[in-house]
Amino acid sequence: MNANQIVLHSRPEGMPVAANFKQVSVELPALEQGEFLVKNLWMSVDPYMRGRMIDRESYIAPFIIGQVLEGGSIGEIIKSNNEAFPVGSKVSAMNGWRSHYVTDGADHTLLPQTPINESHFLGVLGMPGMTAWTGLNKIANLKEGETLFVSGAAGAVGSIVCQLGKLMGAKVIASVGSDDKAQHLSKLGVDAVINYKTTKDLSQSLSDAAPQGIDVYFENVGGEHLTAALNNMNDHGRIAVCGMISQYNDTTPTPGPNNLAMIIIKKLKIEGFIVFEHWDSYPQFAKKMGQWLATDAIKAEQTVYEGLEKAPEAFIGLFEGKNRGKMLVSLK
Repeated sequence: MNANQIVLHSRPEGMPVAANFKQVSVELPALEQGEFLVKNLWMSVDPYMRGRMIDRESYIAPFIIGQVLEGGSIGEIIKSNNEAFPVGSKVSAMNGWRSHYVTDGADHTLLPQTPINESHFLGVLGMPGMTAWTGLNKIANLKEGETLFVSGAAGAVGSIVCQLGKLMGAKVIASVGSDDKAQHLSKLGVDAVINYKTTKDLSQSLSDAAPQGIDVYFENVGGEHLTAALNNMNDHGRIAVCGMISQYNDTTPTPGPNNLAMIIIKKLKIEGFIVFEHWDSYPQFAKKMGQWLATDAIKAEQTVYEGLEKAPEAFIGLFEGKNRGKMLVSLK
């Protein structure tokens, strides 16, 4: 049978455009013993993929021109010569950006039988949720009664960070790029929300929202957000650096904050982290998150595009602020 795939057609310069991607049709091989055929149901698009479109060394290998892209996926097994992966089972893998594929099951995980929609294993129960939980618990060590500032707070990771922060007893200050997103986070219980696109002085707005100062900053954006956070951190504050999406499409190096001396003056701890290095804690996280979802203590937010051909548009939309919560593509 044939499968549709999205390949990297050219490397983006600055903001990605549709011409950087191309849909192709490929013939899949016949199943051999131990292999099975997967029909993808969901695929994820994530900001980190932008870095893989640049031909440079990083913590993960760059994408290759002309080859199918990769990303988180949830699929259903429709044919199988592998007893460990029976027909009808759902699996998670890193085989997104394609409609079907044949595999021997390496790096595939069977999803548990659960009433929770399988798409959430790419979001609140997947890498974004695990990132939020790891950053607050293992990196920043957020404590009850502290003040937490979250940039990119309406995104896949940020929206979960905000909710977890409230569950952990913190005062939560969020930064977003639209009034609609601000209103939504307020409904989720966030204490104060700043629209960074309309405020004249982000540092002052943060000071007004948190006159007692910031104890923990969850960094998703970089740039002026980091500058503002440094100005408002309390002594011995902690900064968990998850991402810096404001710089991902830069064609020239972005100047650093001009107030880095605050790191010394305020005795700050700044730590970048990659969630995959903490994946041994996933079972502990999944148990807790499953309970929070079941009791509606955490609300899972999703923005869904329909059809594989919409994957490039969904990916580009990440950098245009078009998602609220996890950005997904449905291939059903």
